[in-house]
Parts: sequence; C-alpha cells; structure tokens
Amino acid sequence: MSNLIPHDATHLNALASALGAALLARGWLLATAESCTGGGIAAAVTEIAGSSGWFERGFVTYSNEAKQELLGVSAQTLARVGAVSEETAAEMVAGALRGSKASIAVSVTGIAGPGGASPGKPVGTVCFAYALSTGAPLTRRLVFAGDRAEVRAQTVATALLGLLALTEGREVPTTR
Repeated sequence: MSNLIPHDATHLNALASALGAALLARGWLLATAESCTGGGIAAAVTEIAGSSGWFERGFVTYSNEAKQELLGVSAQTLARVGAVSEETAAEMVAGALRGSKASIAVSVTGIAGPGGASPGKPVGTVCFAYALSTGAPLTRRLVFAGDRAEVRAQTVATALLGLLALTEGREVPTTR
C-alpha cells in the first residue's frame, strides 16, 4: 500500500492553486473524468478563484453505463478487465479529451470501500490515467490505506500531483 499522502483541505487547495497557475501559464484547459471520487477532483480545482480560466469540464461517471455513454469506454474492456483497471482509466481519459476542449485530462477509477474488493483488487485500489491532447495516456495503479474518505481524498491529491507534474514536464510520480 502507498504511504498516506497529505490530503487535508489546505494541502489540496495549495496543489489546485499551483496546478491552476501552471495551466494558465501554458494556456491549457483541464478536464476530469471521475468515478470513485465522485467529482472530488473537479470540486478541488473549482475551489480556486479564477478556475474558470483553466478548468473546462468534469465528467462524473460512477456507473459502467456512464463510462460507456459519456466517455466511450468499451463494453469489451469493462468485461475483460473491469471498471477498476488501467485500461479503463486510459479509455476514460481519452474520452474526456475527446468530449472537451481540454489540453490535459485526468481520470480515476477505483475501490474506495468499505466493500467492493475482489481478488487482486483490494479496497484502496485506484487506477489513474493522465493525458495531454497530443499524446498517449500514462497510467498508474496505486493502493491507498485508510477508510473511504481517506482513499478518496488521497486519490484527489494524487491526481492533482500527477497533473501538476505532467503540466510542468516532470515525471508523473508512481507514489508520494
């Protein structure tokens, strides 16, 4: 399991502010595609005054049907590897870019708990995908410790950290 990463409101606000400044400096827009966080990433970035200058839209696709209808995730992918997979996250982020005017996007899909675990996918498993409109998705699979709220908050923080790294041309971290 990954270490518990800072995910309090102050830390999330600082990450979102830094991300917004980096996106504004590049003239980029952001889109999000979220499942297990239920819009938490979009909420964190829109907490920042002026975010309308760099946040384009967010997709909350909690159900498999929503992932298919709104983001174009294939039924075959969902049947083969499930909703919580790097492949699904990659299709989600590609769909967010297709369905928006964004230059950069992130997607998250995971098991926040307390139930939902399956063999090889314990509670706390979250798959991330990051992509620029000009490139292929970069995926990560992490397992967070903590209860449902902690898993979701750590997922939001990790998504913001990864977006900031990608925006700044740094390697997207595999752990924090």
